[in-house]
Amino acid sequence: MPKNQQPRAPRLLRVPLFRLLAINLAIGACAAVLLVGGLLWLNPAHLRELILADRTPGIALLLLLASFLITFCSAAMGSAIMAQGRQEDGGERSGGHGSRLAVQKVAQHPRTR
Repeated sequence: MPKNQQPRAPRLLRVPLFRLLAINLAIGACAAVLLVGGLLWLNPAHLRELILADRTPGIALLLLLASFLITFCSAAMGSAIMAQGRQEDGGERSGGHGSRLAVQKVAQHPRTR
């Protein structure tokens, strides 16, 4: 590789929405792994003992981790998408203004039959 060229990021990471979703997917995955690890470490209601006493504890761990991964990753990604409309400077809220204007416009014109 020539000295003047820097390594290029993959094309998908250049798309801001995909980058936002990937970061929040990683955050949700970390939260899910930490929660499953905490549950196994704390052993509430002898959960760890029940899982490890099974003939195939890997399947039970996989199902538990997969369900937490789906839940936490989708929650993190969804909250990131819903937070897109907020302004960072603490100004007016940006959501819902269009519908309020539409209601005002309809209210100005009386119905005629």
